[in-house]
Amino acid sequence: MRRSGSLRSVVLLLPVILPVILVAGLLAASATPAGAWEPLPADVDADYQLGGNAALPDDVGVVVRDRRAAPAPERYNVCYVNAFQTQPDEKAFWQARPRLLLTDADGDRVVDAAWGEWLLDLRSAPDRRDLVRIVGRWIDRCAADGFDAVEFDNLDSFTRSRGLLTRADALTYARALVVRAHAADLAVAQKNLAGYDGRRLGFDFAIAEECGRYRECAAYVEDYGDQVLMVEYGDAGFARACAEFGDRVSVVRRDRALAPSYRPRWC
Repeated sequence: MRRSGSLRSVVLLLPVILPVILVAGLLAASATPAGAWEPLPADVDADYQLGGNAALPDDVGVVVRDRRAAPAPERYNVCYVNAFQTQPDEKAFWQARPRLLLTDADGDRVVDAAWGEWLLDLRSAPDRRDLVRIVGRWIDRCAADGFDAVEFDNLDSFTRSRGLLTRADALTYARALVVRAHAADLAVAQKNLAGYDGRRLGFDFAIAEECGRYRECAAYVEDYGDQVLMVEYGDAGFARACAEFGDRVSVVRRDRALAPSYRPRWC
């Protein structure tokens, strides 16, 4: 009798329960829209061509190029955008927007000495919004030119800010950039900051620069699996990355200048 009564109760409640379940499902679907961006191919080699375009071997299916360069036909193209620091050849552009450049207590601009790049000021919400608007125009251009994904370089710039920027500043800004890129139907690469799982911000894959040299490759693979591109500028780092992960991800040996005349090597 108890089992029959329970079944009868369920039958009587179905007209009420089913609409509730249907509405809940629709709400969940609308809250998490499916992305239209293409995932990173995991079974091809990749090249890193920021210094200028060069011919690609047939087995190279992924290429990273500067946002002002033309994408490669019939390849998966990643658009390089320096979103956290300034490009050396764009100083005039940023000098016209001094409020967005990070300065120290003496009013001097904070520089990444290794590359001669000024750090952008991510500390306030208004400045981050202005930066997202600027970078957003670059993102839209990447999409219009036919790129499949975008790489936001220097996520780890806060580590070179002399304590002026925080990790929270960088991640808040990064989250806004990821949303902006996904809205343009581009996949998004986390660039550097090993050990931070960028999937929590919505990053789709990672580009690990010199992870073999600094013994950081495992951290990226742990977070992203085979969705990692590794770029090495020295033979020792290249050999280490190949030995440890060359059978799982693409590892390319490049020159530091990324010159078009250089002949890259792969595992």
